[in-house]
Amino acid sequence: MLLPLLLLLVLIGKALTDGWPRLSWGFLTSYPSRRPATAGLLPALVGSIYLMGLTALIAIPLGIGAALYLEEYAPRGRVTSLIEINIANLAGVPSIIYGLLGLEVFVRGLALRRSLLAGAATLALLLLPMVIMASREALRTIPPSLREACYALGAERWQTIRQVVLPMSLPGMLTGIILALARAIGETAPLITIGALTYVAFLPDSLRSPFTALPIQIFNWISRPQPAFHVNAAAGIIVLLAIMLILNGLAIWLRDRMRWRASW
Repeated sequence: MLLPLLLLLVLIGKALTDGWPRLSWGFLTSYPSRRPATAGLLPALVGSIYLMGLTALIAIPLGIGAALYLEEYAPRGRVTSLIEINIANLAGVPSIIYGLLGLEVFVRGLALRRSLLAGAATLALLLLPMVIMASREALRTIPPSLREACYALGAERWQTIRQVVLPMSLPGMLTGIILALARAIGETAPLITIGALTYVAFLPDSLRSPFTALPIQIFNWISRPQPAFHVNAAAGIIVLLAIMLILNGLAIWLRDRMRWRASW
């Protein structure tokens, strides 16, 4: 356990040492270039932000809705058990498989091509099992006595869910969802599989626009033979790590704040 942690710290330290001098406002706001000294990651940064926003819009409502149905409405039986087992199995499927599924369904089947929407839909498939499982675990933490008290006061099932169960389980749901998004922002294999671009000199202007993302831009730079591009890749890794840390910190802050409000 200690050795992997030490190796991780060494890798992070090397990325900080190599990439920190390259970080600047110009690096964040410049377009890619064949000259490493002027290359930036603006399209990749904007593409990642758009991609995560669209992914959240697709995955969160579907995931929470599926969790509510399975926990509050679905009758217990073989069909429900089979669905639950499949959801748990899908959470462990390698991300490249989701990329192949997105390539066949969204890029070719629905003719979305190598667009921002196809990438978001593919990542939404990747996140759905995790969102459903995190939401179900949050719903299970609500004591049954609270539901029974609402029913005793004459509330219907949906009123109980909307006014009591969802507000109390929301901190746990948000924590799981944000952590899932933090994982998705670092995914490279599904995006490469569906054909996301490795060199983009423009910003996406619609859902059908081609796009790139931070992991793909980093992969592009680290594949170049020039050492200066490797420095750019290290700086890109720092930016990606910073975004992931911000998302994890946001998850902890939201969880604590919403639990504090629920306690009142």
